[in-house]
Amino acid sequence: MSETTAPTDTTPASGRERPVEPGDRATGLGSWPGTDRQEAARTVVGELPGMPYVPELPARGVGADMLGRGAALLVDLAIEEWPSGYRVARRPGGDHRRAQELLARDLDALDEALGESGATPPAVKCQVVGPWTLAAGVELRSGHRVLTDRGAVAEFAASLAEGLRTHVAELARRTGAPVVVQIDEPSLPAVLAGSLRTPSGYGTVRAVPASEARALLADLITAARGAGAAAVAVHCCHPTPPLALLGAAGADAVAVDLGALGGAGDAQRSGEHADGGAGPSGWTAPADVLDALGELWESGVELWLGIVPSADPATRPELHDLARPALDLADRLGFDRARLADRAVVTPACGLAGADPAWARRATNTTVELARAFADPPASW
Repeated sequence: MSETTAPTDTTPASGRERPVEPGDRATGLGSWPGTDRQEAARTVVGELPGMPYVPELPARGVGADMLGRGAALLVDLAIEEWPSGYRVARRPGGDHRRAQELLARDLDALDEALGESGATPPAVKCQVVGPWTLAAGVELRSGHRVLTDRGAVAEFAASLAEGLRTHVAELARRTGAPVVVQIDEPSLPAVLAGSLRTPSGYGTVRAVPASEARALLADLITAARGAGAAAVAVHCCHPTPPLALLGAAGADAVAVDLGALGGAGDAQRSGEHADGGAGPSGWTAPADVLDALGELWESGVELWLGIVPSADPATRPELHDLARPALDLADRLGFDRARLADRAVVTPACGLAGADPAWARRATNTTVELARAFADPPASW
């Protein structure tokens, strides 16, 4: 995230702006449990005063999930629901209008919650599905994925970029705060690997070259910046995200599930290092993953570290236990731990839609506690 989204000047420029605090380097990844948009917005604004976001509530059904919300931004393209999922529609119908209405009302809810808080946050965030995940998840009228038609992919990407420009400008106008855009690309690893199934289930869609994937993603990042976005993060919580590609596309930040990277979670649970050797308990990851993370961090790209459980844990974890993967990351890469306070943002491991509402609130608050602790580490760390 660029310095414009995390200002260091603690003198308010207007009566509504609040001083920047160490806990501001924390946010959520978008989805939230339940169906009450006002309650979700109030909670997000209350628990994340430094970087609240437009909550997504997929439990509301059609149009409220990641793909539906992305489709709501499309210009001159429309989708509808089929038994197999979302499909390109000949003209906007009820499903498409519902998606647009849900997004509009969610913006209203965030605007109202910010007004009730009486302060303008240092930044606000919105999430948008990336062009490759959208193309992988929506079908053409033939039933094949949009991904199978390169012309359709380009058309969808251009339409999404145009809609995102309008969305970012509207969010900035209504909140008066710098806007951070989070691009969600959970399907990108499968797109690059050519592992997505065809409708018959017997074949797979051909792999997309990395250069092509990078170029299209870069176009959306450029569109967000052109609309005034203060920073753009790309989020991929897959165990093997294409880290180098995401950095090369021009992202200001890369968001990952730190515990899952390269099978790190499996290694940690088994008490073994990624190379198979037994070692002390703690976070670990394969050497290539560590190298990629180190190169990103060294180049100035921020890391959004998903280290707070997205689902209710059996027992409430201690703050130091949650912080350990991030501390280990800095140590293993040879960076001073202070980098976690300056060049990292704390998030849940992934979205919170599947969490109990009480845990969603607690997890969100915990991200702020961790951000504060990285800025002012306890003596025991």
